[in-house]
Amino acid sequence: MTVLDQTGKRRPAPSTTALPDPSALRDEVDAILADFLAQRAQAAPGPEMTPLFTTLSSLLDGGKRLRALLCVEGWYAGGGGSGDRDRVLRVAASLELFHAFALIHDDVMDGSDLRRGRPTAHRALATAYIADGRPPHRATAHGLAAGLLLGDLVLTLSDDLIRTGPGAEAMWRIQPLLETMRSQLVYGQYLDLVATGRPCDDVEAALRIVRYKTASYTVEWPLRIGAALAGAGPDVHSACSEFAIPLGEAFQLRDDLLGVFGDPSKTGKPVGDDIREGKATVLMALALQSASAADKRLLRTAVGNPDLSDEDFGRVRDVIEHSGARRQVETMITARRHAALTVLDRAPFPFPAAEALREIAGIATVRQS
Repeated sequence: MTVLDQTGKRRPAPSTTALPDPSALRDEVDAILADFLAQRAQAAPGPEMTPLFTTLSSLLDGGKRLRALLCVEGWYAGGGGSGDRDRVLRVAASLELFHAFALIHDDVMDGSDLRRGRPTAHRALATAYIADGRPPHRATAHGLAAGLLLGDLVLTLSDDLIRTGPGAEAMWRIQPLLETMRSQLVYGQYLDLVATGRPCDDVEAALRIVRYKTASYTVEWPLRIGAALAGAGPDVHSACSEFAIPLGEAFQLRDDLLGVFGDPSKTGKPVGDDIREGKATVLMALALQSASAADKRLLRTAVGNPDLSDEDFGRVRDVIEHSGARRQVETMITARRHAALTVLDRAPFPFPAAEALREIAGIATVRQS
């Protein structure tokens, strides 16, 4: 059977081996996480630790498991499939704990109140502090401190879980990738931190934050870690990066749009946080490039104002819309998704793995939450 790609060129015929359903993979990862955290909670030094594990379990509930899915698909793309899949799933689950660590610290730094429609970790820990009969005036400080400690704990738990997965040889292969992923996330968070509150029209600077803070650890490194577990060669790793970088950027660009134009009932967090915090997003950079002089003054006054009213936020949103920035970001998302899909037409991946990655590309870039 001959299969043609979107340019009319041949690509490999479908394999008869079907990959597991993504929902089934999510269930398997969730089961590993639940069992692992139950063991760690039981081994904790006392009941005082209960709020930490309760808060973590709540944060993990309902996640997309995108990084875990990409890790498993990377394993298949690298030729995995005949080995012990449970080992790969444990590595994939550890990446979800790493993601949770990043979210917890990110919410502390941003002072965010909601995540996935629930109180953020530091807010939940502040509430638990009051519920334990502690003085309310100390709750906020306690929540922030406890949130930082929980993030540190979750990073440690991620390390603990990943060591239960691959053997020594596979661990040796993935260790450099893990180290790079972690370093790049920290660099990206710092770039985001120093740029916050200073809106500018530098699109490339905003994209640099996207690449380091989100794109790499969301798509590229999970995919390549999975491929490394399968013992993939340089050609597979190169194709993974070529696919992942534009897709990771598109993922964050969609997130930026949802942060301004999304439906809070679907995103699980209020719109306008990026505006009130003064985040240096591509969306804002494009708006500042194209807005009128009067509208630029409004943006520079409003962006980064934590007390911005809903009415004034509406004005900012209108300026972004009228500047054409929203439309430009949608165009960038489409172009990056197309670039990622084009890589799959020539990537040295088994056909089922390439098709699964096509599906993930759609999920990551055409979404409402």
